[in-house]
Amino acid sequence: MAKSDGCDYFKRTSLFWIVAVTLGMGYYTCIVFAPEKIPFEYLGPYGTFCKYLVDNHAGIMYKGWWAAWAVHVFEACVALRVCGNKGITNMVTRCLWFVQTFLFGFASLGLLLKYDPERPKQH
Repeated sequence: MAKSDGCDYFKRTSLFWIVAVTLGMGYYTCIVFAPEKIPFEYLGPYGTFCKYLVDNHAGIMYKGWWAAWAVHVFEACVALRVCGNKGITNMVTRCLWFVQTFLFGFASLGLLLKYDPERPKQH
């Protein structure tokens, strides 16, 4: 079987990070946009802390939510750049890296940064 030239390298991030980032960003979104839906009293000290943030720092939480998504957009753009630098030229693969990194951040970007394509030997 012929070796791949690396132009279509893609690796899915682990299920742990998919679940953790999805739940974390989902919870943060609920805290910012629908805090009345969260049963803070059942979450113990963490719920008390989150209720305090909602009641006293809602503006900062809102700005932090936008900042978190801005960081994800930035990481996704970096992923496109890294794809180019590592010789990943297949557009579908580049889009997969972009979307995965946008959704899961550094959990995805880290996999791409670790990728070390074999360079052709120069004579």
